[in-house]
Amino acid sequence: MALCKHPLIFVQIISLLVPSVAIVILNYNGRKHLENFLPSVLASTYANKRIIVADNGSTDDSIAFLKANFSSIEILLNSINEGFAGGYNWALKGLESDYYVLLNSDVSVTPGWIEPIIRLMESDKNIAACQPKLLSYTNPQLFEYAGAAGGWIDTFGYPFSRGRVFDVCESDTNQYNSTQQIFWASGASMFVRANIYAELGGLDASFFAHQEEIDLCWRMQLAGYTIFACPASVVYHLGAGTLPRGGRKVFLNFRNNLIMMCKNLPWQEAIWKLPVRFALDAISAWKGLLTGDTAFFTAIMRAHFALFYWMLQTRPSRQNPRKPLLDLGGVYNGSVVWQYFMKKKTSFKEIVGK
Repeated sequence: MALCKHPLIFVQIISLLVPSVAIVILNYNGRKHLENFLPSVLASTYANKRIIVADNGSTDDSIAFLKANFSSIEILLNSINEGFAGGYNWALKGLESDYYVLLNSDVSVTPGWIEPIIRLMESDKNIAACQPKLLSYTNPQLFEYAGAAGGWIDTFGYPFSRGRVFDVCESDTNQYNSTQQIFWASGASMFVRANIYAELGGLDASFFAHQEEIDLCWRMQLAGYTIFACPASVVYHLGAGTLPRGGRKVFLNFRNNLIMMCKNLPWQEAIWKLPVRFALDAISAWKGLLTGDTAFFTAIMRAHFALFYWMLQTRPSRQNPRKPLLDLGGVYNGSVVWQYFMKKKTSFKEIVGK
């Protein structure tokens, strides 16, 4: 009873008992998403948390809406839109917390979503990043595209997930409910140790958006850390809530994926895997053109030229040794493209076998 009369003391005791968690929601003209999804975040039961909206140069009335309706939310203001990667680097710089949660503005969370992940990460200090199970907000029985039950990658750098292969999202029948090491954690809801985020320089701001979280998780693994999925934690993602589908999205996905491979693969692998990737991408581009999707074709061609420009202008960082891809967790030793398009295998278990 005495503690209730001194709430400051109570807060200080809680901060000593459980790690601090900063939930950071990057916003760009997302007033509608904030209105719909922030209440679920506020209902989170974890005691030692902060909820921060980092506004990435919005031109709508997001900030006025927040101040009028969510006065307990901390607000950070950026004068320009630096994209997902640059925006989070700006928002997290100097932000004191044991853990960061990078949370999309279009994610609805469940009340106890934080606790299972923090327990897992506290039990193993080598876990650098972790994600919950992501289900579709509009179809809750389905896994959601942007990470599902944990991200994997194939030997040619194509990302896929437990529960999602290319555009096929599986029904959730609890088949991926095991806590498991993965290759990448979804940026839609990504728990990260703050000190490791700072140690590795955060996200690659040149990516702007798309696959920057995969690149970060790859660099984390090269530095000796592990990435996990914790399906005991569940969230619901609307998806496609920030950058609409189209040529820009395709361009960033293909360009960033190729740059990521150049940055992180040993040269002995990159020298033969990149030409294979170019061939596979070209097949995909020409297929799009023949079906009338000229924007898709143009975006992939632009991505390839952008990679050459990047290689001429940039010297990739070698802050970590480049380990063979198969030495890392969450890697499929084969081609997901072959399995999906040629052998018609559309589920994670059909392809990976577990």
